[in-house]
Amino acid sequence: MCYSAQIRADYTKLVREFGAMMSLDDFAQLYAHDAGKQRPKTPKAMDDGFAGARTAQGQDIVARIQQWHAEEMQALDEEIRLQAARLAAAEHALAERPTQKARNERRIAGNRVERAQARLDDLRRTGLLPRDSRIFPGVYAPVIVSEHGQRMIKPMRYQCRLPDKPARNDTLYPGTYNARRDSLASYWKSAFGHRHGVVVVQSFYEHVPRHAMEHRALAPGETASNVVLEFRPQPPRDLLIACLWSEWEGPEGRLLSFAAITDTPPPEVAAAGHDRCIVPIRPEHLDAWLNPDPQDLAALYRILDDREPVSLAHAEAA
Repeated sequence: MCYSAQIRADYTKLVREFGAMMSLDDFAQLYAHDAGKQRPKTPKAMDDGFAGARTAQGQDIVARIQQWHAEEMQALDEEIRLQAARLAAAEHALAERPTQKARNERRIAGNRVERAQARLDDLRRTGLLPRDSRIFPGVYAPVIVSEHGQRMIKPMRYQCRLPDKPARNDTLYPGTYNARRDSLASYWKSAFGHRHGVVVVQSFYEHVPRHAMEHRALAPGETASNVVLEFRPQPPRDLLIACLWSEWEGPEGRLLSFAAITDTPPPEVAAAGHDRCIVPIRPEHLDAWLNPDPQDLAALYRILDDREPVSLAHAEAA
């Protein structure tokens, strides 16, 4: 399963290259600040994509993002203050009488200070790093969909909750960030043939058993372990990854979410030890994919079969 990907979050490029419009209402709703609401999980590149917005609505979204940032920075400053005091107390206790409890306190407090400071530095940083465009399950990404024949860019969570499913399914079935091809006509039937999208990806990541990657059996007594591999197209290029999406309404509010379709892997991915892979579609199929005919599912399967030819190189992720 594709558990992570590095996305294209440059709105200007997405609009220019794909003739799409930004669904600013959906972005504004996502970033709407509410004291009783948790901050949406969004990659830094997606937040910073609004910097320099010229329209009033775009500037309002920037203000909402900055409000979330200010609130989080205040909480991080407080966390650093509390954990620094905890660390100092542990250091004092160790100087008086070394104990395992004091060593654990020092380790935990030190780790929490380091984590909070790293997040604070990320919020203050102006330049983007490659990791700022990486998404994981539960994180939002810009997804290209079609509304009344117009390509639109909407923010959606990478873990799809279908309209007829309860919110608790997110926990009960955490793997719903991927939609297996062999379940499109069953579990995903309310979305397949109805609500299609693409996410623009520059690379993707998979957990692979180390022994499978090394083409060997487990040694006697060896415990299986995983390695994270990054798969990147060669030469470097953007891939249009086929997705299904959903609009969910419930007591918790409105949720836009998506899942990437997975299928039998290409030879390079299979040789690396993984048995599934996301599906890159050809650019010439984009409109047909985004505007599906629910009465002609065979045509949609043909698009998934006639996938974008791409050579994938892999390496262990840093």
